[in-house]
Amino acid sequence: MSGSRACRPSPRRRPLRALAADADGTTSVEFGLIAGVLFALLFGITDFGYAFWQWSSAAKALQLGVRLAAVSDPVSSDLKTYTGLSSSVLDGDPMPYYQRVCNGTSKSCSGGTFDQTALNTIVYGRGNASCPMAPQPFAPMCQIFTRIKPENVVIEYVHTGLGYAGRPGGPIPTIKLSLTGLNYDFLILNGFMGLPPISMAGLMATTTGEDLSGK
Repeated sequence: MSGSRACRPSPRRRPLRALAADADGTTSVEFGLIAGVLFALLFGITDFGYAFWQWSSAAKALQLGVRLAAVSDPVSSDLKTYTGLSSSVLDGDPMPYYQRVCNGTSKSCSGGTFDQTALNTIVYGRGNASCPMAPQPFAPMCQIFTRIKPENVVIEYVHTGLGYAGRPGGPIPTIKLSLTGLNYDFLILNGFMGLPPISMAGLMATTTGEDLSGK
């Protein structure tokens, strides 16, 4: 009898053993760990999907904007009457090199005269000073990507060998359109993880100028 009593567990140890063997909360703990990873993954997919949408919209807006710029008054207004003629450049000679870089933020053009109305035409459409609600004959940039404002646009007109001095239709520049001061915004990851916005630098569209006239 005394030997069998010695093998019995102490009553004090029974609750501890029962607690150690209890697995009722295991599922909840495992779900909490896995759910955290799954939610983080879901938020990441959502936010980066939204960033890709912003990139796609901005790229399309640039394509439409540079197309509109090719058939509109130049933002560097001096190009409207630029012939390239001089005492050393005669009518029919190769067009001298020229370059105009116009920045909507500084409202200036390197080597030329900045025309705000011409820039508004590219961003908002012809005859508009703000983004129109109604469809336009030439879709402006703002209707594709609503965050674009004139101050977010940089446009460059540069001679790349086309045309000749004294050409009746004016110069035929290569037009490059890019964005400045815009970021990819993260709605969820910024709030939960502090992920900062990423600059949209590097987006650009290029085309060849046509008549450079809004008429």
